[in-house]
Amino acid sequence: MKKPAFLSILWVIAATGTLWAAMPRADAHCQIPCGIYDDPVRFTQLEEHIATIEKSMKQIIDLADEAEHANQLVRWVMNKEDHAGQFADIVTAYFLQQRIKPAAKDDDMYNDYIEHVTLCHKMLVTVMKAKQTTDLAHCETLRALVAEFRETYFHEH
Repeated sequence: MKKPAFLSILWVIAATGTLWAAMPRADAHCQIPCGIYDDPVRFTQLEEHIATIEKSMKQIIDLADEAEHANQLVRWVMNKEDHAGQFADIVTAYFLQQRIKPAAKDDDMYNDYIEHVTLCHKMLVTVMKAKQTTDLAHCETLRALVAEFRETYFHEH
């Protein structure tokens, strides 16, 4: 009698694990909100994603003309896509949704708010372009935007 119950529990655990593994991830931050924030870490993560996107682009360019490396080429494309998506998740789920607070037009922080939202939008558009191409200029633009965003973001905190 205990054996079928054990197997049922094992099946539920396996099914839950499979569903959990198949779900899209949003690793940027929880949305509970937990109140645990580490802004410098997020900026470091953004920079790491840019470096990975850039390395992926270079590998894609190098492997593009060699049919025998098609499998590796696909892996680099997927890697670039993944890191661009993680970059966008940090900008949206961490900064835009949780850290940048809206300000009314008559608030002293309104201009800073507009600047932060504008920089986040520029980063999102640029990372989208990085997903679409292997133009390394997008990585340089992302680096400049992250540096500018960091400077303005920490200016107030």
